Amino acid sequence: MADKKEINPFLKQVLELGPPLAFFFIYLRLRDDSFPIGGTEYSGFIVATIIFVPLMLGAMGILWYLTGKLSRMQIFTAIMVIFFGGLTAWFNDERFFKMKTTLVYGFFSLMLGIGLLQGKSYLAYVLDEMLPMRHEGWMILTRRLCACFAVLAVANELVWRTLSTDLWVKIETFGFPIALMGFLMLQFSILQSYMDDPDQN
Repeated sequence: MADKKEINPFLKQVLELGPPLAFFFIYLRLRDDSFPIGGTEYSGFIVATIIFVPLMLGAMGILWYLTGKLSRMQIFTAIMVIFFGGLTAWFNDERFFKMKTTLVYGFFSLMLGIGLLQGKSYLAYVLDEMLPMRHEGWMILTRRLCACFAVLAVANELVWRTLSTDLWVKIETFGFPIALMGFLMLQFSILQSYMDDPDQN
């Protein structure tokens, strides 16, 4: 197995956040246009989606080349983006790409929930090396994050079904990630007492 390599944190953030931001700005540029391709009219949203998929795969390929690994979450997200991006283009229907977010969050909630039913924290399995924490802390965080992902999945359904595409793109690009990051930061501050003390090891 290849050793994990360290890369510049700024470059890592660019590779992870660049494609969603590129999709946002490409959509803003193309949203009022339509594009006849092969006798079919495609909206700016569809074209932005088609451009986004290879951008994201390219960024992930560079990240894998530089670090020697990709997380399971990144691989799963990439599969979902390819699948639903392909359906969006094939059926010329933006709803498929919007539903992708619901299914990604829903899947994460389901997997964490299955682990909880087994008395396990799949979250610890993924993040334990980066964040040493006692079992009780991981179980609390897993329960809360399971609920958080479920709420985000429901929220995405409400947003894309009831609000405009413009608002969905903005909430998808900024709202959901900021909400999730804020939730995680709050939880880590609350669960400080469950963190392992490296000086005791």
